[in-house]
Amino acid sequence: MGDVNASATSDRPHPNPSPEREGLDRPVTLAAIAGAHGVAGEVRLKLFGEGVETFSRHKSFNDGALKLTKVRPDNKGGAVARFEGVSDRNAAEALRGTVLSVPRSALPPLAEGEFYHSDLLDLPAVSDAGDPLGTVCAVENFGATDVVEIERPDGKRFMVPLIPVAVPEWNAEMLVVSKDFADN
Repeated sequence: MGDVNASATSDRPHPNPSPEREGLDRPVTLAAIAGAHGVAGEVRLKLFGEGVETFSRHKSFNDGALKLTKVRPDNKGGAVARFEGVSDRNAAEALRGTVLSVPRSALPPLAEGEFYHSDLLDLPAVSDAGDPLGTVCAVENFGATDVVEIERPDGKRFMVPLIPVAVPEWNAEMLVVSKDFADN
């Protein structure tokens, strides 16, 4: 699930963080450690944002538990990084599976109509008639547009394209889905 990707919508407001949804202090995952790289303590990263340049703007992750000292692209869409105190392959391998997050407030401000995927996660979803549908559990982009995945209370999931006819509105408190797209 890509948490930090920024998307733009020009014809409706984006969900701003609010105190009720943990606001600007909510952790946002930027990458995950996929494993060790070499023998000197470097790790391979799976990036969830817009690349190494965006990731490298941050030096402290997981409330200061990991401090980035070096990062470079791996030329495969990910990165190779070194963290303070990680000096050999065993220490690097022990970090496998660790997600790297920063507070929402550490991300750059967005232009009008843009939003971070993480701003949609955990939002309650309702139909345009006001009926509860579930909770946004993922935001994906398969090329054409962003798609939200909604988990119903019974655990079943369905996907809705993030276009005005399917999602006529959302804010920091809820995502509204057109009835035509909610009846899957």
